[in-house]
Amino acid sequence: MSASEIEPFHAIAISRLAHQMKAEGRSVIHMEFGQPSTGAPKAAIARAHDVLDTDGMGYWESPGLKAAIARRYADDNGVAVDPERIILTCGASPALVMALASTFRPGDRVAIARPGYVAYRNTLKALNLVPVEIGCGAESGFQLTAAHLAALDPAPAGVIIASPANPTGTIIPAEELKAIAEVCRARGIAVVSDEIYHGLSYGEPARSMLEFEPQALIVNSFSKYFSMAGWRLGWLVCPPQHVARARAFMGNLFLTPPSLSQHAGLVAMGCTEELEGHVAVYRANRQLLLDALPALGLASIAPPDGAFYIYTDIGHLTDDSLAFCEALLRDTGVATAPGVDFDPVDGGRFIRFSFAVSTAEVEEALRRIIPWFAARETRAA
Repeated sequence: MSASEIEPFHAIAISRLAHQMKAEGRSVIHMEFGQPSTGAPKAAIARAHDVLDTDGMGYWESPGLKAAIARRYADDNGVAVDPERIILTCGASPALVMALASTFRPGDRVAIARPGYVAYRNTLKALNLVPVEIGCGAESGFQLTAAHLAALDPAPAGVIIASPANPTGTIIPAEELKAIAEVCRARGIAVVSDEIYHGLSYGEPARSMLEFEPQALIVNSFSKYFSMAGWRLGWLVCPPQHVARARAFMGNLFLTPPSLSQHAGLVAMGCTEELEGHVAVYRANRQLLLDALPALGLASIAPPDGAFYIYTDIGHLTDDSLAFCEALLRDTGVATAPGVDFDPVDGGRFIRFSFAVSTAEVEEALRRIIPWFAARETRAA
């Protein structure tokens, strides 16, 4: 496989332009990346200061943090997880690499939804695995279903699911997760479940795949709900038979996650009131966008059940979402993500807004883009 087959993450180019504009004195609102604008919980930061003053640190995997994560599965999902099945990682990205590398062999086919997170497709390619992209539309909430997986011939070696999903924020209902698990067991399909947005739901909470398939590999992170993206801390839950192999990959490729982040992460897990305050802000931001976007001509929106994204169809205005996002940024200072990152087939007519910013920034972004979209609608008509 050549490196040229790994496609760029176009939102990074949009963000680079946004930062360049900001350096030139322009006012920019960053809605292109899925990262909270809030920082780590205050108590976690205080703990980090204390550790910096008192602990020389080193390579380390916190037993206390693994135990706390295991308790979270027991409390939130009713699932018993041995802490030794939990491998702490440098964010969710290495956890995904370990899940795939420890489970599959080069040439294996792995199903993913389209639209879906850009790194699924490219990480599979980088590991010499074959992504099997399944087009998922509004009829399935832009999500994979048991019927999709049952219809694949031959059956893939594995599947990556995400609920809530990026870029759409849609959640797979419990009964569908159960059906997916049953099809995968019957057909010998290994399940990798990306649960990085758990905790960020605006109706029914997202369910863990561990509730339906104990052999699933679970990827999660402190980046989203815990508002600790820059701390690079995540975890992988492995089936018992995969633990040794996954640990071998972790030790050789990544060593351990930052010790400082592990100390802070353990404290962050107890900061529920502060973290739920963030979710309340996201809920308000989500509603502002849902109320405003139809008036901009953006009425075809994936239902954002969770995460902090709105994925909307702009096909009546363009089939080049990358150029559209660049023009929107240059003209208004509002940075968004082009759909081509998430869907190489139909993504030219979609863009993604991240509402993981302050409510004041969402309100200002709407003030800027409403006249801009109105002008585009007039020209399109």
